[in-house]
Amino acid sequence: MSIYDFLKEHDISYEETKHVAVFTCEQAEEHVSDMEGFHTKNLFLRDKKGNKHYLVVVGYEKSVDLKALAALLGESKLSFGSPERLMKYLQLEPGSVTILGIINDPDHEVEVILDKAMWEADMVLSHPLINTATLSIAHEGIEKFLSETGHEFKVIDIPARD
Repeated sequence: MSIYDFLKEHDISYEETKHVAVFTCEQAEEHVSDMEGFHTKNLFLRDKKGNKHYLVVVGYEKSVDLKALAALLGESKLSFGSPERLMKYLQLEPGSVTILGIINDPDHEVEVILDKAMWEADMVLSHPLINTATLSIAHEGIEKFLSETGHEFKVIDIPARD
């Protein structure tokens, strides 16, 4: 099922802007700066042993302190998951990481961690599994999406680097 079919089937509305492929938050900003919503950055992380995986969603301008985040999550170390792991667990390419990617994780192998500022936003911007479009989805839609996929999530104040 496509992400668009899923959103339609679950009555989750969105506004869409199509654009050229973007691979960084800065590139995305050039095309979606006028879209209403919280501009996100999505990090696909793994623990030291590679047994646990996390999808971390923060504001695009936040530089995450991975060492402090690891401590908050009870991990000794966090690092970025490889493109191969990203494809295995979320079926996404680098540059297309998005909270909506958990639709491709039916076994709930990826833990979702949301920054408090993102969770409190009225609208959230997110790629629809590809980096050639951006969707603006209301908070209630994000909540419903998470519920419908069966993913539990943690909302925390994700630490930023100084």
